[in-house]
Amino acid sequence: MPLSKRHQFVHAQVASMLAVAVVLTLLESLSLELFFVVSLIAFLVNVELTAPFRITPRWRRRLRWIILAGLIGFAYVVVQRILEILPPGVL
Repeated sequence: MPLSKRHQFVHAQVASMLAVAVVLTLLESLSLELFFVVSLIAFLVNVELTAPFRITPRWRRRLRWIILAGLIGFAYVVVQRILEILPPGVL
């Protein structure tokens, strides 16, 4: 029984996140922020590589909300890193 496109997408995303965790562990640089950012990049690549040409299924339209939440999380990580770099008393 062939898998639906939705299940293939989920399997690809889980596999990419596991690969990210393994690679970051092997590089001894596993942190929650780095895992989140690299997994978000893998998610965005996965979304683009599996995008249909003509008709967009309803479940794929809902991915916009996940992308928006991921980009908000990414902005939060970037702001936190910038605040760490700035010297005290700048803000």
